[in-house]
Amino acid sequence: MRRGAVQIAGVHDVEEAELLVACGVDFVGLPLRLKQNPDDCSDAEGARICEALAGRAETVLITYLLDPGEIAGLARRLGVGWVQLHGEIQPAAVVRLREEAPELAIAKSLIVREGQASRLEAALDAYVPVVDAFLTDSFDPRTGAEGATGHTHDWQVSRRLAERSERPLVLAGGLTPENVGRAVAEVRPAAVDTHTGVEGPDGRKQADRVRRFVAEARKAFAALD
Repeated sequence: MRRGAVQIAGVHDVEEAELLVACGVDFVGLPLRLKQNPDDCSDAEGARICEALAGRAETVLITYLLDPGEIAGLARRLGVGWVQLHGEIQPAAVVRLREEAPELAIAKSLIVREGQASRLEAALDAYVPVVDAFLTDSFDPRTGAEGATGHTHDWQVSRRLAERSERPLVLAGGLTPENVGRAVAEVRPAAVDTHTGVEGPDGRKQADRVRRFVAEARKAFAALD
């Protein structure tokens, strides 16, 4: 994962995926087998998205599945290059996933909750040997949602994790065109991710917001360099 990459998750169909690529997005996320929210697309449409974007953007399976065989099978059916693991999957299961699907790059989410920074640091250390990247995301105590909350979290926790990690760290959680520049400056992540922050009232990605998000992120990463 190159420094300054932009990922946008929650893609519904090929048309929306093509819009993201046209706006300069590097990683397109496909949330499937989620813990609470409904999937944004079917497996078949996800496979069509991966086929359409081959060679132009990285595609990412975002999932709460815990079984390595299930994860590997779904990733292969879709044709993704990355899998982003949420939930309580353990390092030993990630090792088995690597053995099952050595072609996959693997990212592990770390959900930032108030007062649990030390727990996250311990989790990061445990997963470093078995993943290619991390993603920090937000927790919503009202709904119990882990990710895709539309809320930011304590960026200083993500900053400490980014500094500690031997792997690239992607910052997610409530990022919008309006705050992504400040987020990059404060956290200094390797990449950024958004889902709801570039959507309109209909839940679809809006071209003007996607373009602004990408432009603000690129400008902030350039300032770091």
